[in-house]
Amino acid sequence: MSASEIQVGLIGFGFAGRTFHAPVVSAVDGMSMAAILQRHGDEAGRAYPGTQIVRSLDEMLANKAISLVVVATPNDSHFSLAKECLLAGRDVVIDKPFAPTYAEAAELASIAEKQGRLLSVYQNRRWDGDFKTLQGLIASKELGRIVTFESHFDRFRPERRPGAWREESGPGTGVLFDLGPHLIDQALVLFGTPGAVSADVRMERDGAAADDAFDITLHYPAMRAHLRASMLAARPGPHFVVHGTCGSYVKFGLDPQEDALKRGDKPGGDAWGLEPASAWGTLTIGSVGAPGERGIPAQPGEERKIPTVAGDYRGYYENVRDAILGKTAVSVTPKAALLVMRVLELAQQSSRERRLVEFA
Repeated sequence: MSASEIQVGLIGFGFAGRTFHAPVVSAVDGMSMAAILQRHGDEAGRAYPGTQIVRSLDEMLANKAISLVVVATPNDSHFSLAKECLLAGRDVVIDKPFAPTYAEAAELASIAEKQGRLLSVYQNRRWDGDFKTLQGLIASKELGRIVTFESHFDRFRPERRPGAWREESGPGTGVLFDLGPHLIDQALVLFGTPGAVSADVRMERDGAAADDAFDITLHYPAMRAHLRASMLAARPGPHFVVHGTCGSYVKFGLDPQEDALKRGDKPGGDAWGLEPASAWGTLTIGSVGAPGERGIPAQPGEERKIPTVAGDYRGYYENVRDAILGKTAVSVTPKAALLVMRVLELAQQSSRERRLVEFA
């Protein structure tokens, strides 16, 4: 452990902490996993034998070498834990969602500003390979002006998982607050703040206690972004469907990093985050000619595969590292994270009131 490294404390060693944070932080140059707060069990100690294992937040904060704390706990604890860490003079990363409510998230942003501390939300899906590929494709103007954007997060889990807090009724539970922040954040990065939001948030599975499906539409001038998730998609649809005035892009399948992390693979190596060519998306350039006009036959459009660039979740923590060191600005700012929270709450309102809600 180098004295020049940023010492990180991780709160929580459940699915998020164990899968998405500990291995990624540990793979980032200039960062060191100094302590993990696991209140019960010894899984963290076995997985990270050189790391201090603590049983309380007070014990973690007593380690003055820790400058960055990562909150990877159930959503209803994000506010209280992050607030205590900020007031203790630590920089803080919170696993998505920011907090169960916009008001709590805004209070955390205010505290961070007053304390002069970095605060960010773990929007790792900005570092998905297919999203980075789509960003580049849109920037290239090959699709022309975008008129429709669809993003799907489809799964097939027809029964509730026993003991899964995300599937219980409570603040910040349900698929809207689980997958919604990823899809919303990506859309906002691509297209900015919408003018209005419409949504249908619902429970589809037998015995569901929290929402397990949603359809959200972000309304922009002459463009719509449709964000969808379901737990009853036995045959998942495309992850991205983008239509523009010059062509379309369709991409099936999710970034491979999550499955790799679930298997216990560690980020690194030339093959990390790479997709096989069979998983690449397809770009179709619109047909030439005037179909249906007398004497002018329709010409088939150009179709080609677009190589997916490598994704790398280390990019998130590398940016946080460099922001702490004063080398760059943090990418996922409190302002951006608050905008996601605002869309989440407008989606809830729209679904509840069955109407289009203007963004204000």
